[in-house]
Amino acid sequence: MKKSALFALAAVATLFPAHRALPAQAMPGVQEVPVTLEDRRKALNDVFHEYWEDHLKRHPEMASLIGDKRYNDQVSDYSVKAVNEELAQEDRYLMRLAAIDPTGLTDQEKTSQELLIRRFETDEEGATFKEWEMPVNQMGGIYATYPQLVAGLSFTTVKDFDDWIARLHALPAAFDQVTQNMEIGMEDHRVPPKYLLEKTLDQVKQLANEKPEDSPLALPLKKFPASIAAAEQARIKTEILDAIAKEVLPAYLHFARFLEVSYVPAGREKPGIDSVADGAKYYQFLIKRTTTTDLTAAQIHQIGLDEVAKDEAAMLGIAQKLGFKDLASFRASLKTNPKLHPESAEALLDAYRGYLKPMQAKLPELFGRLPKAPFEVVPVPDYLAKTSAPAYYEAGTADGSRPGRLFIDTYDAKDRNLYGVESIAYHEGLPGHHLQISIARELTGVPEFRKYNGYTAFVEGWGLYAEQLGKDAGFYQDPYSDYGRLEADIWRAIRLVVDTGVHSEGWSRQQMVDYFHEHSNVDEPSVQAEVDRYIAWPSQALAYKVGQLKILELRAKAQKQLGSKFDIRAFHDEVIDSGALPLDVLEQRVDGWMGER
Repeated sequence: MKKSALFALAAVATLFPAHRALPAQAMPGVQEVPVTLEDRRKALNDVFHEYWEDHLKRHPEMASLIGDKRYNDQVSDYSVKAVNEELAQEDRYLMRLAAIDPTGLTDQEKTSQELLIRRFETDEEGATFKEWEMPVNQMGGIYATYPQLVAGLSFTTVKDFDDWIARLHALPAAFDQVTQNMEIGMEDHRVPPKYLLEKTLDQVKQLANEKPEDSPLALPLKKFPASIAAAEQARIKTEILDAIAKEVLPAYLHFARFLEVSYVPAGREKPGIDSVADGAKYYQFLIKRTTTTDLTAAQIHQIGLDEVAKDEAAMLGIAQKLGFKDLASFRASLKTNPKLHPESAEALLDAYRGYLKPMQAKLPELFGRLPKAPFEVVPVPDYLAKTSAPAYYEAGTADGSRPGRLFIDTYDAKDRNLYGVESIAYHEGLPGHHLQISIARELTGVPEFRKYNGYTAFVEGWGLYAEQLGKDAGFYQDPYSDYGRLEADIWRAIRLVVDTGVHSEGWSRQQMVDYFHEHSNVDEPSVQAEVDRYIAWPSQALAYKVGQLKILELRAKAQKQLGSKFDIRAFHDEVIDSGALPLDVLEQRVDGWMGER
């Protein structure tokens, strides 16, 4: 879904994961225990409010992305001290939450309390693995955070521009903090694979060697509102370009030098995370955090093998109906069929838009509640295109000032396939990420943090479920597109095999690539980028299939138990009307809904 650490929404609980250090020694003071229901409800809401306000202040980039401009002139404190302070603050919130008796609270209040306690306990457990020591790889990090951030901001007033100038001034110090964290990681032998860091270095150099006016950080200068006077525009332009040229680009160059001379040579040789200290234990923790299940790596590996076999049988059926004797000959024909490849980048974008329009018209038959947020299809920024996923979604702002965006990687567009476009459009756009995330952000009557929860298994599981829902709703009329749906599904099943393969079974990178080619027709640029993604983000790719299978399981269970009373619109609303949830909490919620009906 996302392409970098900035948008690892999907990899952890929020858009900006708190990469935690070991807990500080400070312990919370004794809190007065609330007794009456009114006092307990107030105490609970106080924690919800204080936590969210504190979170936005500590992560100003996230605040900016959701349309809260209070901290637009600030960057995060990436120091170890700040990481420890945040963890200690969470410990204090946890103590307050634990002291609140949930008796008499509403179901949503109980769920909110449970989710926040769970978040803090997960962060506490994750602290031992010191994720802040490995904050950079080819998927992103501080070097990509701010070029991506600026594209998501609005510049309508002089203050908006001055805030961005202040952020530019703050970036060199932030680069220094991240560099120090990476140096500690080198001492602890917690470093990403060397070959991924070489790719990272290439991206950093590209950004470091841009002319100031061509830098993505200068994006605000492309268009000024007419309300800003010419003299102010001239001043803003001078100050932004000076900050980029004299402060930010030198910081990028210094960071590139650190990578080239120190960090890349220190990169580990083995791709699997199990090759670092406590790596096997860390991977199991990541599986639990990502999938919100207690599945082991071995269990997930077997599920992947089973799902691959199931999808291959269905794909063979389509190939034979189209006159091919086996999958190998059918797949070979796909590569040489000019009708299945776009003629240009714009043609690729238009193909996505063409599938989304009829799906949008179908949505009222499938959902009782639809999102209000606008939506658009746009290309991936050039500086990310070589290593990006084929497509990803970026949520808009709650006030609609920035629409939700489906980013399409148009790099080597003519080598991309068109038969996979329909399923991706449903996954990333409608009824997938745009619908689910927008509805979550438009919720009322729940704490703000609930609107931005990003449990990856739920969010990505819903996206993959949306691909199947398109089939259930009567789409994929073109057999090639239906094959593309299965190709997308087997892609996610393959992920279960290769992610666990490299991180727990000792697989090499080449084994991952070979397995992809043996069991799919995914294009070569995507295979290469995806394999590197799984190595860089252990467990993240497991979320899709695990989540999809759980939602399908719950739907089948509801259809069986409710019979003629089953309503697909009501089921979907029940699944997504509380925002993203851990899969076990989702199951409890759906079971309760079935009992009521």
